[in-house]
Amino acid sequence: MPSNDVLLKEAESVASTNPKRAEEIYKQILSSSASTSSGPPSTGERDQALRDQEAAMIKLAELHRDQKNAKGLAEVITVSRSFMSSTAKAKTAKLIRTLLNYFNGIPNSRQVQIDVLMDNIDWSNREKRIFLKHSLEIRLVALQLEALQYKAALARIDALLTELKKLDDKMILTEVHLLESRVYRGIGNFTKAKAALTSARTAANSIYCPPHLQAALDLQSGILHAEDKDYNTAYSYFFETFENMNAQDDPGALNALKYMLLCKVMLNLPEDVTALLSVKLATKYAQLREIESMRAIAIAHQNRNLAEFEKVLRDYKDELSSDQTIRSHLAALYDTLLQQNLLRIVEPYSIVEIDYVAKQVGQSRQDVEAKLSQMILDEVFHGVLDQGRGCLLVYDQPEVDNTYGAAIDTLGQVSKVVDSLYAKVCLPRYASTSEF
Repeated sequence: MPSNDVLLKEAESVASTNPKRAEEIYKQILSSSASTSSGPPSTGERDQALRDQEAAMIKLAELHRDQKNAKGLAEVITVSRSFMSSTAKAKTAKLIRTLLNYFNGIPNSRQVQIDVLMDNIDWSNREKRIFLKHSLEIRLVALQLEALQYKAALARIDALLTELKKLDDKMILTEVHLLESRVYRGIGNFTKAKAALTSARTAANSIYCPPHLQAALDLQSGILHAEDKDYNTAYSYFFETFENMNAQDDPGALNALKYMLLCKVMLNLPEDVTALLSVKLATKYAQLREIESMRAIAIAHQNRNLAEFEKVLRDYKDELSSDQTIRSHLAALYDTLLQQNLLRIVEPYSIVEIDYVAKQVGQSRQDVEAKLSQMILDEVFHGVLDQGRGCLLVYDQPEVDNTYGAAIDTLGQVSKVVDSLYAKVCLPRYASTSEF
């Protein structure tokens, strides 16, 4: 029977041409190594068998990754537990993280990852590998957040925080509080999102915070400030994040740059977008489609052109709709732009047909009616919708009549005069009474 080294070389040589054969060889090595390690061989042979098993396991996982086979990769992780039970806890954690990272190259594998993580969390709990369990749970919460499973993520976070506070592990505590902030932000509870972020920063201040974690904290701070319409502060946080991530060649730097451009647009400074993209740090991202989409948004906003804005949203749908932060702020920007266009159209008239207004802005009559009603209620302009005739009656800005206010002020002054006269009349009477 050929040695494991020969089998490994053979499997590597046929992996690209005959992946089925390579898979069989790797499984053969795993089974033979397992039988060898359970017999009475020497320590050196047993160590070599474990190394061969580890190599075969990694190669088999890479093979499934290259074939985009998520279920096959999940099976490798499950089968590897018998091997991991005989290794050090630190090495086990590293191997599992390595195998789980292979899922990143497989599209549409999120649910398989969630299932694998939950299975391995149960195994870690049975084996009493607490730190591995916490690491896997953090990864699971991040996936549940991506899958919009907020309720499950919060339940997992609550359990994690209870355990971590007993251990007083500040690093993991920072990561969990940051995830908690992101989950609360996802469900729209910004008060709790800010509280969780404050807890994360408090925990981070008592330890050395790695650059990638500090960048994640700054990014979340910027997002929450942007939700409060404080775009200047948000921009400063996004800039810090961009510099930090760019220095580490982190792909997340692209998102930070997109948020910086978004802040400029929301601050009504679309002309600054071009200047920002000419900065040395941003030049390597300037030609990417994600950045082109933000540049197109800035141009449409600068031109106050609703049709152009809608065209950009259609042309760059994937780039602009996939991010919750950009999607929500662009929706508010679109609403503002629609309001400005409606005002520009109706202000010259005292009466105008709703159909004409809808045609000018390129929207349906129902949407235009709803928006005009909202603008009237918000007192953006004064008017009445005559739905019977299908018209909008626009009134001039009413002049403020201060007659009532002036009358009240006059009565107040008269009251003071009467009080003063009454006091003067009463004073001699009191004086004469005191003489007796």
